[in-house]
Amino acid sequence: MGILQELLKDIPIPKMAKVKVNFDNHQIDDLGSELWAKLRQKRIQQTIKPGMKIAIAVGSRGLDRIVELTAVTVKALKDAGAEPFIVPSMGSHGGATAEGQREVLAHLGVTEETAGCEIRSSMEVVKLGELSNGLPVYLDKYASEADGIVVINRIKPHTAFRGPVESGIMKMISIGLGKQRGAEACHQLGFKYMAENVPAMARMIMDRKPVLFGVATVENAFDKVAVVEVLTPDEIIEKEPQLQMKAKELLPKLFFEQLEVLIIDQIGKNISGDGMDPNITGRYPTPYAHGGPDVNKMVVLDLTPQTEGNANGVGTADFTTQRLVDKMDREVTYANGLTSTVVAPTKIATTLPNDREAIQAAIKTSNILDFNKAKVVRIQNTLVLSEIEVSEALFEYVKSHPQMELCSNPYDFAFNEQGNLIPHKGA
Repeated sequence: MGILQELLKDIPIPKMAKVKVNFDNHQIDDLGSELWAKLRQKRIQQTIKPGMKIAIAVGSRGLDRIVELTAVTVKALKDAGAEPFIVPSMGSHGGATAEGQREVLAHLGVTEETAGCEIRSSMEVVKLGELSNGLPVYLDKYASEADGIVVINRIKPHTAFRGPVESGIMKMISIGLGKQRGAEACHQLGFKYMAENVPAMARMIMDRKPVLFGVATVENAFDKVAVVEVLTPDEIIEKEPQLQMKAKELLPKLFFEQLEVLIIDQIGKNISGDGMDPNITGRYPTPYAHGGPDVNKMVVLDLTPQTEGNANGVGTADFTTQRLVDKMDREVTYANGLTSTVVAPTKIATTLPNDREAIQAAIKTSNILDFNKAKVVRIQNTLVLSEIEVSEALFEYVKSHPQMELCSNPYDFAFNEQGNLIPHKGA
Protein backbone atom coordinates (compact mmCIF):
# COMPACT_ATOMS: atom_id res chain seq x y z
CA MET A 1 0.00 0.00 0.00
CA GLY A 2 1.39 3.40 -1.00
CA ILE A 3 1.57 6.40 1.29
CA LEU A 4 -1.51 8.02 -0.27
CA GLN A 5 -3.60 4.88 0.12
CA GLU A 6 -2.41 4.60 3.74
CA LEU A 7 -3.51 8.18 4.44
CA LEU A 8 -6.92 7.66 2.83
CA LYS A 9 -7.89 4.08 3.66
CA ASP A 10 -9.88 4.93 6.79
CA ILE A 11 -11.63 8.07 5.46
CA PRO A 12 -15.39 7.35 5.37
CA ILE A 13 -17.65 8.46 2.55
CA PRO A 14 -21.09 9.38 3.93
CA LYS A 15 -24.31 7.79 2.71
CA MET A 16 -26.03 9.63 -0.12
CA ALA A 17 -29.55 10.06 -1.48
CA LYS A 18 -31.07 11.29 -4.72
CA VAL A 19 -32.68 14.73 -4.76
CA LYS A 20 -35.00 16.33 -7.30
CA VAL A 21 -34.55 20.09 -7.71
CA ASN A 22 -37.41 22.15 -9.13
CA PHE A 23 -36.66 25.20 -11.31
CA ASP A 24 -38.88 27.55 -13.31
CA ASN A 25 -39.27 25.74 -16.64
CA HIS A 26 -41.18 28.41 -18.58
CA GLN A 27 -40.05 28.53 -22.21
CA ILE A 28 -41.25 29.99 -25.50
CA ASP A 29 -42.83 27.12 -27.40
CA ASP A 30 -43.36 28.84 -30.76
CA LEU A 31 -40.08 30.74 -30.85
CA GLY A 32 -40.13 31.25 -34.61
CA SER A 33 -43.52 33.02 -34.56
CA GLU A 34 -42.61 35.23 -31.60
CA LEU A 35 -39.28 36.25 -33.13
CA TRP A 36 -40.92 36.85 -36.51
CA ALA A 37 -43.49 39.19 -34.95
CA LYS A 38 -40.75 41.20 -33.22
CA LEU A 39 -38.63 41.39 -36.38
CA ARG A 40 -41.68 42.74 -38.25
CA GLN A 41 -42.16 45.65 -35.83
CA LYS A 42 -42.03 49.05 -37.55
CA ARG A 43 -39.03 50.33 -35.56
CA ILE A 44 -37.03 47.29 -36.71
CA GLN A 45 -38.30 47.25 -40.30
CA GLN A 46 -37.42 50.90 -40.81
CA THR A 47 -33.75 50.11 -40.16
CA ILE A 48 -33.72 47.85 -43.27
CA LYS A 49 -33.59 49.23 -46.82
CA PRO A 50 -34.01 47.13 -49.99
CA GLY A 51 -30.69 46.07 -51.47
CA MET A 52 -28.73 46.46 -48.21
CA LYS A 53 -25.97 43.90 -47.74
CA ILE A 54 -26.33 42.88 -44.08
CA ALA A 55 -23.81 40.89 -42.03
CA ILE A 56 -25.39 38.67 -39.38
CA ALA A 57 -23.09 37.84 -36.45
CA VAL A 58 -23.61 34.23 -35.35
CA GLY A 59 -21.44 31.92 -33.28
CA SER A 60 -22.21 31.54 -29.59
CA ARG A 61 -21.65 28.03 -28.19
CA GLY A 62 -24.62 26.20 -26.70
CA LEU A 63 -27.21 28.79 -27.73
CA ASP A 64 -30.66 27.17 -27.63
CA ARG A 65 -32.36 26.98 -31.05
CA ILE A 66 -29.57 28.90 -32.77
CA VAL A 67 -30.48 27.35 -36.13
CA GLU A 68 -34.08 28.59 -35.91
CA LEU A 69 -33.08 32.02 -34.61
CA THR A 70 -30.67 32.43 -37.50
CA ALA A 71 -33.03 31.16 -40.23
CA VAL A 72 -35.94 33.36 -39.09
CA THR A 73 -33.70 36.44 -38.94
CA VAL A 74 -32.35 35.72 -42.43
CA LYS A 75 -35.89 35.30 -43.80
CA ALA A 76 -37.07 38.57 -42.23
CA LEU A 77 -34.17 40.46 -43.78
CA LYS A 78 -34.76 38.88 -47.18
CA ASP A 79 -38.48 39.67 -47.01
CA ALA A 80 -37.56 43.32 -46.43
CA GLY A 81 -35.47 43.27 -49.63
CA ALA A 82 -32.05 43.00 -48.00
CA GLU A 83 -29.20 40.64 -48.94
CA PRO A 84 -28.06 39.00 -45.68
CA PHE A 85 -24.95 36.91 -45.14
CA ILE A 86 -23.51 35.30 -41.99
CA VAL A 87 -20.21 36.26 -40.39
CA PRO A 88 -18.86 33.75 -37.81
CA SER A 89 -18.49 35.79 -34.62
CA MET A 90 -16.61 33.89 -31.96
CA GLY A 91 -13.37 35.70 -31.19
CA SER A 92 -10.54 33.17 -31.44
CA HIS A 93 -12.61 29.97 -31.38
CA GLY A 94 -12.26 27.40 -34.13
CA GLY A 95 -8.48 27.49 -33.88
CA ALA A 96 -8.57 31.17 -34.92
CA THR A 97 -8.88 30.15 -38.59
CA ALA A 98 -11.54 31.03 -41.15
CA GLU A 99 -12.26 27.40 -41.98
CA GLY A 100 -12.21 26.43 -38.30
CA GLN A 101 -14.88 29.03 -37.52
CA ARG A 102 -17.01 27.85 -40.42
CA GLU A 103 -16.71 24.33 -38.98
CA VAL A 104 -17.78 25.56 -35.52
CA LEU A 105 -20.93 27.03 -37.08
CA ALA A 106 -21.61 23.76 -38.88
CA HIS A 107 -21.17 21.88 -35.61
CA LEU A 108 -23.83 24.19 -34.12
CA GLY A 109 -26.09 23.31 -37.07
CA VAL A 110 -25.70 26.64 -38.85
CA THR A 111 -24.83 26.08 -42.51
CA GLU A 112 -25.63 27.95 -45.71
CA GLU A 113 -28.42 25.41 -46.28
CA THR A 114 -30.06 25.71 -42.84
CA ALA A 115 -29.66 29.50 -42.67
CA GLY A 116 -30.69 30.24 -46.23
CA CYS A 117 -27.80 32.57 -46.98
CA GLU A 118 -24.05 32.70 -47.64
CA ILE A 119 -21.46 32.36 -44.88
CA ARG A 120 -18.40 34.59 -45.27
CA SER A 121 -15.65 33.52 -42.92
CA SER A 122 -12.39 35.41 -42.52
CA MET A 123 -10.04 36.27 -39.66
CA GLU A 124 -9.22 39.62 -41.30
CA VAL A 125 -10.22 42.65 -39.26
CA VAL A 126 -10.10 46.43 -39.61
CA LYS A 127 -9.11 48.72 -36.77
CA LEU A 128 -11.85 51.24 -36.00
CA GLY A 129 -10.02 53.20 -33.32
CA GLU A 130 -8.74 53.04 -29.76
CA LEU A 131 -10.36 53.43 -26.35
CA SER A 132 -9.08 56.17 -24.06
CA ASN A 133 -6.96 53.53 -22.28
CA GLY A 134 -5.19 52.68 -25.54
CA LEU A 135 -6.95 49.39 -26.33
CA PRO A 136 -7.50 48.95 -30.08
CA VAL A 137 -11.01 48.22 -31.35
CA TYR A 138 -11.33 45.77 -34.26
CA LEU A 139 -14.17 44.62 -36.49
CA ASP A 140 -14.50 41.69 -38.90
CA LYS A 141 -13.56 42.87 -42.41
CA TYR A 142 -16.73 41.56 -44.06
CA ALA A 143 -18.91 43.16 -41.39
CA SER A 144 -17.03 46.45 -41.72
CA GLU A 145 -17.87 46.57 -45.45
CA ALA A 146 -21.57 45.72 -45.00
CA ASP A 147 -24.42 48.21 -45.22
CA GLY A 148 -25.75 46.91 -41.93
CA ILE A 149 -24.89 44.56 -39.07
CA VAL A 150 -27.25 42.31 -37.07
CA VAL A 151 -26.12 40.40 -33.97
CA ILE A 152 -27.67 37.21 -32.53
CA ASN A 153 -26.71 36.10 -29.02
CA ARG A 154 -27.90 34.86 -25.64
CA ILE A 155 -27.62 37.12 -22.60
CA LYS A 156 -26.20 35.40 -19.53
CA PRO A 157 -23.87 35.99 -16.57
CA HIS A 158 -20.15 35.89 -17.35
CA THR A 159 -17.93 33.48 -15.46
CA ALA A 160 -14.97 35.78 -14.77
CA PHE A 161 -16.27 39.30 -14.15
CA ARG A 162 -19.32 41.20 -12.91
CA GLY A 163 -20.94 44.31 -14.35
CA PRO A 164 -24.24 45.67 -15.75
CA VAL A 165 -23.24 44.09 -19.10
CA GLU A 166 -21.56 40.67 -19.12
CA SER A 167 -22.16 38.02 -21.82
CA GLY A 168 -24.62 39.14 -24.48
CA ILE A 169 -25.10 41.42 -27.44
CA MET A 170 -22.39 43.93 -26.53
CA LYS A 171 -19.85 41.18 -25.90
CA MET A 172 -20.75 39.64 -29.26
CA ILE A 173 -20.13 42.99 -30.95
CA SER A 174 -16.84 43.75 -29.17
CA ILE A 175 -15.23 40.29 -28.89
CA GLY A 176 -17.18 38.04 -31.27
CA LEU A 177 -17.02 40.40 -34.26
CA GLY A 178 -13.51 41.47 -33.25
CA LYS A 179 -12.28 37.95 -34.09
CA GLN A 180 -8.97 36.77 -32.63
CA ARG A 181 -7.40 40.25 -32.50
CA GLY A 182 -10.48 41.77 -30.91
CA ALA A 183 -10.69 38.99 -28.32
CA GLU A 184 -7.00 39.39 -27.55
CA ALA A 185 -7.33 43.17 -27.21
CA CYS A 186 -10.35 42.95 -24.90
CA HIS A 187 -8.56 40.43 -22.67
CA GLN A 188 -5.23 42.30 -22.74
CA LEU A 189 -5.80 44.29 -19.55
CA GLY A 190 -7.46 41.35 -17.81
CA PHE A 191 -10.91 40.67 -16.44
CA LYS A 192 -10.54 43.41 -13.82
CA TYR A 193 -11.49 45.97 -16.49
CA MET A 194 -13.70 43.81 -18.70
CA ALA A 195 -16.92 45.31 -17.33
CA GLU A 196 -15.73 48.69 -18.67
CA ASN A 197 -14.00 47.57 -21.87
CA VAL A 198 -16.71 45.32 -23.34
CA PRO A 199 -19.44 48.02 -23.48
CA ALA A 200 -16.93 50.73 -24.43
CA MET A 201 -15.71 48.74 -27.43
CA ALA A 202 -19.29 47.87 -28.42
CA ARG A 203 -20.37 51.51 -28.22
CA MET A 204 -17.49 52.59 -30.47
CA ILE A 205 -18.43 49.95 -33.05
CA MET A 206 -22.12 50.95 -32.87
CA ASP A 207 -21.15 54.64 -33.23
CA ARG A 208 -18.91 54.06 -36.24
CA LYS A 209 -20.63 51.21 -38.08
CA PRO A 210 -24.31 50.59 -38.97
CA VAL A 211 -25.39 48.07 -36.33
CA LEU A 212 -29.11 47.76 -37.10
CA PHE A 213 -30.34 45.59 -34.24
CA GLY A 214 -29.59 42.66 -31.96
CA VAL A 215 -31.62 39.48 -31.46
CA ALA A 216 -31.24 38.68 -27.76
CA THR A 217 -32.42 35.60 -25.89
CA VAL A 218 -32.53 34.74 -22.20
CA GLU A 219 -32.63 31.04 -21.29
CA ASN A 220 -34.24 29.29 -18.34
CA ALA A 221 -32.59 26.85 -15.93
CA PHE A 222 -32.89 24.08 -18.53
CA ASP A 223 -31.13 26.14 -21.25
CA LYS A 224 -34.36 26.73 -23.16
CA VAL A 225 -35.32 30.15 -24.54
CA ALA A 226 -37.60 31.92 -22.07
CA VAL A 227 -37.29 35.47 -23.47
CA VAL A 228 -36.52 36.81 -26.95
CA GLU A 229 -36.11 40.50 -27.76
CA VAL A 230 -35.11 42.47 -30.87
CA LEU A 231 -33.24 45.62 -29.83
CA THR A 232 -32.00 48.70 -31.71
CA PRO A 233 -28.57 50.10 -30.68
CA ASP A 234 -30.10 52.55 -28.18
CA GLU A 235 -32.22 49.75 -26.75
CA ILE A 236 -29.18 47.46 -26.49
CA ILE A 237 -27.49 50.05 -24.29
CA GLU A 238 -30.65 50.63 -22.22
CA LYS A 239 -32.12 47.12 -21.94
CA GLU A 240 -29.22 44.66 -21.98
CA PRO A 241 -28.50 45.31 -18.25
CA GLN A 242 -32.16 44.53 -17.47
CA LEU A 243 -32.02 41.30 -19.46
CA GLN A 244 -28.77 40.43 -17.68
CA MET A 245 -30.61 40.71 -14.34
CA LYS A 246 -33.39 38.47 -15.69
CA ALA A 247 -30.81 35.89 -16.81
CA LYS A 248 -29.35 35.81 -13.30
CA GLU A 249 -32.80 35.24 -11.83
CA LEU A 250 -33.39 32.24 -14.12
CA LEU A 251 -29.93 30.73 -13.72
CA PRO A 252 -30.01 27.24 -12.17
CA LYS A 253 -28.20 26.93 -8.87
CA LEU A 254 -27.22 24.72 -6.00
CA PHE A 255 -29.40 25.82 -3.09
CA PHE A 256 -26.66 25.38 -0.47
CA GLU A 257 -24.69 28.16 1.19
CA GLN A 258 -21.79 25.99 2.30
CA LEU A 259 -20.51 22.53 1.33
CA GLU A 260 -17.56 20.47 2.48
CA VAL A 261 -17.26 18.67 -0.87
CA LEU A 262 -18.70 19.16 -4.35
CA ILE A 263 -18.22 16.21 -6.73
CA ILE A 264 -18.59 16.89 -10.47
CA ASP A 265 -18.69 13.85 -12.75
CA GLN A 266 -17.68 15.62 -15.97
CA ILE A 267 -16.30 18.94 -17.15
CA GLY A 268 -15.86 20.14 -20.73
CA LYS A 269 -16.03 23.06 -23.14
CA ASN A 270 -19.47 21.86 -24.28
CA ILE A 271 -20.66 22.35 -20.67
CA SER A 272 -19.08 25.78 -20.12
CA GLY A 273 -16.19 27.81 -21.48
CA ASP A 274 -14.70 27.19 -18.03
CA GLY A 275 -15.34 23.44 -18.15
CA MET A 276 -17.90 23.86 -15.38
CA ASP A 277 -19.93 27.01 -14.78
CA PRO A 278 -18.43 28.98 -11.88
CA ASN A 279 -21.82 30.62 -11.32
CA ILE A 280 -22.97 27.16 -10.19
CA THR A 281 -19.88 25.94 -8.32
CA GLY A 282 -18.97 29.24 -6.65
CA ARG A 283 -15.37 28.72 -7.81
CA TYR A 284 -14.24 31.48 -10.18
CA PRO A 285 -11.11 31.73 -12.34
CA THR A 286 -10.60 35.38 -11.36
CA PRO A 287 -11.29 37.48 -8.24
CA TYR A 288 -13.65 39.73 -10.21
CA ALA A 289 -16.75 37.52 -10.10
CA HIS A 290 -18.71 36.09 -7.18
CA GLY A 291 -21.81 34.13 -6.20
CA GLY A 292 -22.75 30.52 -5.56
CA PRO A 293 -22.00 28.20 -2.65
CA ASP A 294 -18.91 28.29 -0.43
CA VAL A 295 -17.26 24.97 -1.35
CA ASN A 296 -14.34 23.80 0.78
CA LYS A 297 -13.09 21.10 -1.62
CA MET A 298 -14.11 20.35 -5.18
CA VAL A 299 -13.49 17.13 -7.14
CA VAL A 300 -13.78 16.68 -10.92
CA LEU A 301 -13.77 13.07 -12.11
CA ASP A 302 -13.73 13.03 -15.92
CA LEU A 303 -13.92 14.95 -19.22
CA THR A 304 -16.84 14.93 -21.64
CA PRO A 305 -16.11 13.27 -25.00
CA GLN A 306 -17.19 16.47 -26.77
CA THR A 307 -14.45 18.58 -25.15
CA GLU A 308 -11.85 16.63 -27.16
CA GLY A 309 -9.22 16.78 -24.44
CA ASN A 310 -9.67 20.44 -23.50
CA ALA A 311 -9.55 20.27 -19.70
CA ASN A 312 -9.83 24.00 -19.06
CA GLY A 313 -11.29 24.35 -15.56
CA VAL A 314 -9.56 21.35 -13.96
CA GLY A 315 -7.25 23.76 -12.14
CA THR A 316 -10.24 25.36 -10.43
CA ALA A 317 -10.86 22.05 -8.65
CA ASP A 318 -8.81 20.72 -5.74
CA PHE A 319 -8.73 17.06 -6.79
CA THR A 320 -9.06 15.10 -10.00
CA THR A 321 -8.47 11.57 -11.30
CA GLN A 322 -5.74 9.97 -13.35
CA ARG A 323 -8.23 9.04 -16.07
CA LEU A 324 -9.13 12.71 -16.57
CA VAL A 325 -5.44 13.66 -16.79
CA ASP A 326 -4.83 10.82 -19.27
CA LYS A 327 -7.53 12.26 -21.56
CA MET A 328 -6.20 15.82 -21.30
CA ASP A 329 -4.77 17.48 -24.43
CA ARG A 330 -2.33 19.86 -22.78
CA GLU A 331 -1.60 21.90 -25.89
CA VAL A 332 -5.28 22.65 -26.49
CA THR A 333 -5.90 23.26 -22.77
CA TYR A 334 -2.93 25.59 -22.35
CA ALA A 335 -3.87 27.51 -25.52
CA ASN A 336 -7.16 28.32 -23.78
CA GLY A 337 -5.29 30.00 -20.94
CA LEU A 338 -2.90 31.85 -23.24
CA THR A 339 -5.82 33.39 -25.13
CA SER A 340 -7.91 34.34 -22.07
CA THR A 341 -4.79 35.32 -20.03
CA VAL A 342 -6.28 33.31 -17.14
CA VAL A 343 -4.06 30.28 -16.56
CA ALA A 344 -5.08 28.99 -13.11
CA PRO A 345 -7.92 26.86 -14.61
CA THR A 346 -5.47 25.09 -16.95
CA LYS A 347 -3.27 23.80 -14.12
CA ILE A 348 -3.69 20.18 -13.13
CA ALA A 349 -5.42 19.63 -9.79
CA THR A 350 -4.00 17.17 -7.24
CA THR A 351 -4.43 13.86 -9.05
CA LEU A 352 -5.53 10.59 -7.41
CA PRO A 353 -5.68 7.14 -9.04
CA ASN A 354 -9.48 6.81 -9.04
CA ASP A 355 -12.83 8.29 -8.02
CA ARG A 356 -12.90 6.72 -4.57
CA GLU A 357 -9.54 8.11 -3.52
CA ALA A 358 -10.22 11.53 -5.05
CA ILE A 359 -13.47 11.77 -3.05
CA GLN A 360 -11.78 10.50 0.12
CA ALA A 361 -8.98 13.05 -0.35
CA ALA A 362 -11.53 15.85 -0.62
CA ILE A 363 -13.33 14.71 2.54
CA LYS A 364 -10.05 14.28 4.45
CA THR A 365 -8.97 17.84 3.66
CA SER A 366 -12.37 19.51 4.11
CA ASN A 367 -11.57 20.84 7.62
CA ILE A 368 -14.34 19.05 9.49
CA LEU A 369 -14.03 17.06 12.73
CA ASP A 370 -16.48 14.27 11.90
CA PHE A 371 -16.06 13.08 8.32
CA ASN A 372 -19.37 11.19 8.50
CA LYS A 373 -21.12 14.55 8.82
CA ALA A 374 -19.52 16.05 5.72
CA LYS A 375 -21.94 18.03 3.57
CA VAL A 376 -21.33 16.46 0.15
CA VAL A 377 -23.12 17.12 -3.15
CA ARG A 378 -22.57 15.22 -6.39
CA ILE A 379 -23.70 16.53 -9.78
CA GLN A 380 -23.34 15.13 -13.30
CA ASN A 381 -22.19 18.52 -14.66
CA THR A 382 -23.16 22.16 -14.21
CA LEU A 383 -25.83 21.94 -16.93
CA VAL A 384 -27.74 19.12 -15.21
CA LEU A 385 -28.94 20.27 -11.81
CA SER A 386 -32.53 19.06 -11.60
CA GLU A 387 -31.31 15.69 -10.25
CA ILE A 388 -28.41 15.65 -7.79
CA GLU A 389 -27.12 13.52 -4.91
CA VAL A 390 -26.58 14.80 -1.36
CA SER A 391 -25.08 13.34 1.81
CA GLU A 392 -26.93 12.57 5.06
CA ALA A 393 -25.85 15.83 6.68
CA LEU A 394 -28.01 17.69 4.15
CA PHE A 395 -31.16 15.54 4.32
CA GLU A 396 -33.07 17.73 6.79
CA TYR A 397 -32.17 20.91 4.91
CA VAL A 398 -33.38 19.39 1.64
CA LYS A 399 -36.68 18.28 3.25
CA SER A 400 -37.36 21.83 4.42
CA HIS A 401 -36.44 23.52 1.13
CA PRO A 402 -39.39 24.48 -1.12
CA GLN A 403 -37.53 23.71 -4.35
CA MET A 404 -35.93 20.37 -3.38
CA GLU A 405 -37.35 16.90 -2.80
CA LEU A 406 -35.58 13.88 -1.30
CA CYS A 407 -36.49 10.94 -3.55
CA SER A 408 -34.53 7.86 -2.44
CA ASN A 409 -33.45 6.03 0.67
CA PRO A 410 -29.84 6.52 1.84
CA TYR A 411 -27.24 4.38 0.07
CA ASP A 412 -23.48 4.00 -0.20
CA PHE A 413 -21.62 5.03 -3.32
CA ALA A 414 -20.85 1.95 -5.42
CA PHE A 415 -17.38 1.60 -6.93
CA ASN A 416 -16.07 -0.88 -9.52
CA GLU A 417 -12.83 -2.86 -9.23
CA GLN A 418 -10.84 0.13 -10.45
CA GLY A 419 -12.29 2.28 -7.68
CA ASN A 420 -14.47 4.35 -10.02
CA LEU A 421 -18.13 5.20 -9.40
CA ILE A 422 -20.83 3.10 -11.00
CA PRO A 423 -24.44 4.33 -11.34
CA HIS A 424 -26.70 3.78 -8.34
CA LYS A 425 -29.62 1.62 -9.51
CA GLY A 426 -32.13 1.87 -6.69
CA ALA A 427 -33.80 5.28 -6.68
